[in-house]
Amino acid sequence: MASLRDLGLSEYEARAYRALLKTGPTTAKELSRVSDVPMGRIYDVLNSIETYNLVRSQSASRPKKYVAVEPQTALDRLLEDKKRELEEKANQYETIVDDLVGELETAEPVEETFWTAAVGPEETVDLLVERLAAADDRIIMVAATLSQQFDIDMVGDLIVEELSNALERDVTVSLLMRPELVDSLPESVGDRYRLQLAEHDQFSVRTSANVSGTFELIDNSEVCIEVPHPLNAKDTFAMIDLKDREFAANVRSEFDPRWEDAEPLNL
Repeated sequence: MASLRDLGLSEYEARAYRALLKTGPTTAKELSRVSDVPMGRIYDVLNSIETYNLVRSQSASRPKKYVAVEPQTALDRLLEDKKRELEEKANQYETIVDDLVGELETAEPVEETFWTAAVGPEETVDLLVERLAAADDRIIMVAATLSQQFDIDMVGDLIVEELSNALERDVTVSLLMRPELVDSLPESVGDRYRLQLAEHDQFSVRTSANVSGTFELIDNSEVCIEVPHPLNAKDTFAMIDLKDREFAANVRSEFDPRWEDAEPLNL
C-alpha cells in the first residue's frame, strides 16, 4: 500500500501532515496531541514539512498556527522533489562512470581461446549488444535470415544504437546479407538503418547469394555465431561467442572474397 513515506517523508512528518488535513489551522501543541508526534519533536517536524512546502504558517498569530496545503498540490510537490533528486543522482552516477572509464583500464588481450554461450532471446540479445559495445576496430555482420538484429521491436533499436555508438568510436561496420533478406525487412527497420547508420562513411552494406549463416566477427578476434531454433530457423535459439584469433582469421578469409563479389546496397 502506498504511503507518504514512499515519497520521502518520515513517519512523524507523514503523521503531522495527515493530522493537519483533519484539524485545519492549528497550533504545534494541538497538532502534537492529535498526531502523536512528541512535543519535543513537533517543531522540527513542522519546519521540515514546511521546507517541503506542504504546510503554510500564520506567524502573526500567537501561538503560531499551521495549515496543510491541499493534497494534490502537496503530492505534486513531493513528486517533483523526487524527480529532481533522481535526476541529480543520475547525473552523479554518469560522472562517476566517466571518471571510472579512464581509471579502469582493460588488460592486454589474452590470446587463449575462450568461449561462452547465451540461450534464450533476451540473453542472446544482451550478449550480442555487449560484444558490439566492446568492438575497437571492426564489426562484420553476416545475415542469412531475418533474425534478432532485424526485429521490428526494441531489439532492432538496441542493435542500431550500438552500431551507431561503434561508428562514433571510428569502428568500421560491414553488413553482408542475402538479397532476399532485403525484401523481407520491415520498412521501419530499413528506415532506422538508413537514417542512423548509412550517413557514416565507415558503414557499408552489400548483398550476396553466397551467404548461408548468421554471425558477427568482431575485431578479427572473436565470432558471435547465432544458433537458429531447431523448429523455426527464423528464430534465434542461442548465441555462441568464441574468442579465438585463428578461428576468426579463418572466418575472415572466407568472408573477404564474398564481400568483394557482393553487390553494394543503398538502404
